[in-house]
Amino acid sequence: MDLLYGTAWKEDDTARLVSLALEAGFRGIDTANQRKHYHEAQVGQALQAVRIPRDQLFIQTKFTFRAGQDERLPYDPKASITVQVEQSCQSSLEHLGLSTLDSYLLHGPSTGSGWRAADEEAWAAMEGLHASGRATALGVSNVSLDQLKTLFARAKVKPGFVQNRCYARTGWDADVRAFCRANHVRYQGFSLLTANPRVLESAEVRAMAKRTSRTAAQVLFRFACDVGMLPLSGTTDPAHLKEDLALDFTLTPAELTQLDRKW
Repeated sequence: MDLLYGTAWKEDDTARLVSLALEAGFRGIDTANQRKHYHEAQVGQALQAVRIPRDQLFIQTKFTFRAGQDERLPYDPKASITVQVEQSCQSSLEHLGLSTLDSYLLHGPSTGSGWRAADEEAWAAMEGLHASGRATALGVSNVSLDQLKTLFARAKVKPGFVQNRCYARTGWDADVRAFCRANHVRYQGFSLLTANPRVLESAEVRAMAKRTSRTAAQVLFRFACDVGMLPLSGTTDPAHLKEDLALDFTLTPAELTQLDRKW
């Protein structure tokens, strides 16, 4: 699995686009039980319609705190966080038509800095999902290095995945990626294209695209895979779905060094 298909911001087109992604060859799907930005139930509709064997799929979803939700909640807002995690996960399993999730993420800590009691409670509840077999792996998204270090030090079940928006101006989240490498955590990068238009349009990337007869987007996805990321693509273009998976080319060590820096 080279890429995940990201399902955010697709609304009532979600089922159609996820079906197209699966038919194009994507086998990893990322979603969230956060109706504000995702339509998780339509992801489930696509899984049922296309019917890829379960053991060939990687399905990941998320628990989102109340502050990140709108009024369409997948849990009782008056319940404890432990119960909210349970209710959200059960709702996700029903939406997706699954009994087990391959990865279950905390959709960002409860605040922008620090690791609070709410985060501790949510992670402990997620560890319960892992123990029950409902989540094979756990992870966290939208997390800072300090928050990740605290989580890693305290967690009984260590995060297997970190998913962050990946900016070239921070060296592609260099510090968090380095921590992930050192601790056997798989780094998932999203917004690789939309957050970095200057890199896509740069002379360096254009030259790499010309040399390899590929697009600038393919060059960035190949780079991301080569430095250990699991990139997300959220394209809605059927041609780009196929192009994003056509990464059977190589970048030179010098090209990787040229790309893997702060821009």
